Amino acid sequence: MSTFSEREEVTRGARAIVVHADLGNRHDRDLDARLEEASGLARAIGLDVRETKAFRVRQSRPATLFGSGQTDEIATLVLQEEAELVVVDNALTPVQQSNLEKLTQAKVIDRTGLILEIFGERAATAEGRLQVELAHLDYQAGRLVRSWTHLERQRGGFGFLGGPGETQIEADRRMIRDRMARIRRELDQVTRTRALHRERRRRAPWPVIALVGYTNAGKSTLFNRLTGADVTAQDMLFATLDPTMRAIRLPGIDKAILSDTVGFVSDLPTQLIAAFRATLEEVVAADLILHVRDIAHPDSEAQRDDVLGVLGELGVLGDEAAMEAGEGAPIMEIWNKIDLLDADARAFLAERAEREEAVLVSAASGEGVEELALAVRDRLLRDLARHQILLDPTDGAALAWLHEHGDVATNEAVEDGRIAVDVRLSGAEYARFRSRFGGTEEGA
Repeated sequence: MSTFSEREEVTRGARAIVVHADLGNRHDRDLDARLEEASGLARAIGLDVRETKAFRVRQSRPATLFGSGQTDEIATLVLQEEAELVVVDNALTPVQQSNLEKLTQAKVIDRTGLILEIFGERAATAEGRLQVELAHLDYQAGRLVRSWTHLERQRGGFGFLGGPGETQIEADRRMIRDRMARIRRELDQVTRTRALHRERRRRAPWPVIALVGYTNAGKSTLFNRLTGADVTAQDMLFATLDPTMRAIRLPGIDKAILSDTVGFVSDLPTQLIAAFRATLEEVVAADLILHVRDIAHPDSEAQRDDVLGVLGELGVLGDEAAMEAGEGAPIMEIWNKIDLLDADARAFLAERAEREEAVLVSAASGEGVEELALAVRDRLLRDLARHQILLDPTDGAALAWLHEHGDVATNEAVEDGRIAVDVRLSGAEYARFRSRFGGTEEGA
């Protein structure tokens, strides 16, 4: 039998089987949902998934991950489906990957490599492609698989579909480290540029709201709904990667910046978290984080934990002491896709959402979006200082400004004929008001 390196090239549309080793340490996840997600990742880069199967693995084998009988079964599936590729929905060591390729006579890629391939194909900006290349170089440093050289003429991708590229395969590890160092220097410049932009926004000052969530939770659809933008939003894992920012208006808030970030996924490669740190720093600097959840998904709770785990790695949540003290970035949960639930499930979630200060929405239909805008407004204004400002009754411009930029509770006439306005404003907005209109604060 010919070896996999002598078989036809692996391309988009290639026949693939997806296998998963259930190691018994992810009891919080639905196994069928896990397999469906892995299949979705494979289909996201154009693979023709012919079969999926999970294997109960009592103990990981250093040589192959799977047991010998399970490896034989995988090889049989490859023959039956005439598969050109085996996608292993686990992390594989270089030795395990190489041995599985020999035993199955097919190309083998693990979950990390698959996600890297998706990111390499979807990243649209120069920054995004640099981040993916850095992540892939880090992943590939110990996997200089020369049998991939027959793929180098397809395209300049980063994974198995296009090959890591001639330079990456032929170079030694020293050259890879040099390239990684150059990319890090370029990304450092991006980080400094982003920091300047954030500082400029802080001086504006407009609150920044970051959307985060598990991939395919509906972030981009909600982003489009709130901003009127046309960011790519498809029923597909990792449909968008590069962050997008738009200005929005909220009741009582003249302007806010809404940021749509890359979606997370379980077992997100650590290389990607490190590489995309510059991009995800937009989340760290946000005034409010909206965690969008697919509340209709069977693994919604586990997906929530995955997202919080990544945010923890980024330092968004603060340490345990900070969390107990109520510090760290404020997070509001948005429970999306309620249109997929029946009446009983929606009623149950409505009660729970009220207790947990979550908001129920359907980004697809628009249901609950107006309530979301009000909830976001209230959360942003929650900690603002309260002022009692006295205005001349003819000063309509000042009163209109307060309504536009602050949260006006009441405005009533007082004994001397002036109007007392009870309003909540940020320190910066109050300073802007005093600079523009003057005005007197009651009791001053």
